[in-house]
Amino acid sequence: MTAETARLADVVVVGAGQAGLSAAYHLQRRGFVPAVPAAAGPGQPAAAGPAAPGPAAAQGPLALTYIVLDAEDGPGGAWRHRWKSLLMANVNGISDLPGIPQPDVDPAEASSSFLTRYFDGYEQDLGLAIERPVKVHSVTREDDDPAGRLTITTSRGTFSARAVINATGTWTRPFWPIYPGRASFRGRQLHVADYVSAEEFRGQHVIVVGGGISAVGLLDEISNVTSTTWFTRRVPVWREAAFDRHAGHDAVALVEERVRRGLPPQSVVSVTGLIWTPALRAAAARGALDRHPMFTAIEPDGVRMADGRFLAAGAILWATGFRAELEHLAPMHLRGPGGGIAMNGTQVAAEPRVHLVGYGPSSSTIGANRAGRAAVAGIVTLLAGSG
Repeated sequence: MTAETARLADVVVVGAGQAGLSAAYHLQRRGFVPAVPAAAGPGQPAAAGPAAPGPAAAQGPLALTYIVLDAEDGPGGAWRHRWKSLLMANVNGISDLPGIPQPDVDPAEASSSFLTRYFDGYEQDLGLAIERPVKVHSVTREDDDPAGRLTITTSRGTFSARAVINATGTWTRPFWPIYPGRASFRGRQLHVADYVSAEEFRGQHVIVVGGGISAVGLLDEISNVTSTTWFTRRVPVWREAAFDRHAGHDAVALVEERVRRGLPPQSVVSVTGLIWTPALRAAAARGALDRHPMFTAIEPDGVRMADGRFLAAGAILWATGFRAELEHLAPMHLRGPGGGIAMNGTQVAAEPRVHLVGYGPSSSTIGANRAGRAAVAGIVTLLAGSG
């Protein structure tokens, strides 16, 4: 499909998780209307479904347009794939989406079920312009004009936009460390992204690798049904209480400084530490949180520990985090010498037409909401300046 036949929108949002929905909400608030769907021609309605509320519904045919492209089969973003035993009582600080608070929460409900339902209702109530499933393959510049358009190639054809808000998150890019002997292991290896249930491991000794919230949460869960051993590269830092607003702001600022300098972002938990909960204290009491330094090699039936001892195991669970899903932006060569993408807030420093939300300091749910608002404000200014 050529640029002449591409579907046109002023802004394309890639991803419909928390950050993408926040961006779509703020686009609507600023008067953006849904881009004309593929099946519609000149003079036909801009989009099927309910009209956008507020100022967008009153705009005429010259209103700025947007579309959200989501690779998932339905609403919920990464929450669609979380393990069923991750209950709302255990998730870490889910923030309301902007404009519509969460419905009453049953702490015993699976987070995947509750948050998928919440996101679905949010999309429907606001009439957000979301198309799915649409896999974005690449984003490129149409020409050398710094105020020109961007081409977005997808599984459903080509789009042309004046700006892109990238909200693809990290769930689709689990990080697997390269470790000596990993390919020789005869047991099961899986990443947190593949985890379903502790019952799968009953009767096996399970090694859990990683120092974040997912690692300790799954150690708690799995250690209730079988034996476990915990390995991390660094000694975990534990906190007795949740961060207050000031401490949380300082922690996010450390991550923000890294991306401003063009360094790869670190997780917020790497600077906040882990927070004790009653469940984790119980896990610690039964020895599940006795941490060991990283093993030196993986062998066919277990691992060689740092002190030279051999530890037999039937499974290794890699709770080693995720990386930002940005491969479709690679043709734009946004990464700098430091290995990351230099940022001014949510805006890519070297390419003001591209904003990253849910990236680096905005990877938390509260941060994602704020980033959506900031990205839209920056794009409104950009588009006003480019005419």
